[in-house]
Amino acid sequence: MKSKIRSVMLAGLVLLTGVAAEAHHGWAEFNSGSQITLEGTVVDFHFTNPHCVVEFKVVDEKGQARQWQGEFGSPVELSRKGWTAATLQPGMKLTIGGHPAKNGSPAVHVTSIRLPDGKALPVPDSN
Repeated sequence: MKSKIRSVMLAGLVLLTGVAAEAHHGWAEFNSGSQITLEGTVVDFHFTNPHCVVEFKVVDEKGQARQWQGEFGSPVELSRKGWTAATLQPGMKLTIGGHPAKNGSPAVHVTSIRLPDGKALPVPDSN
């Protein structure tokens, strides 16, 4: 009987582990061998699991605006660096550095972030 219970528990653990692993995609969708820098204006900031996201608008040299998305680690990772849900506010100007999306979409895994006064906000190393 104990053997059956152990088998059922082990099967449940394997299933739960698989679901958790699938839920977190990691940073595979970003090109870690490439770095880009973008200047933009915060549209929204989502301090939520599994990844915090900043939506920001970038205006190119022709005056065309494009919405970008910057992904960070989890709220726990950012909070350890002093971040809160109010750290980035709509209208804030930023310079964001990071790894671009492999598929060419306007998305970046954020590795650095600076305010207009040159102050760097601490970003966790989540590679």
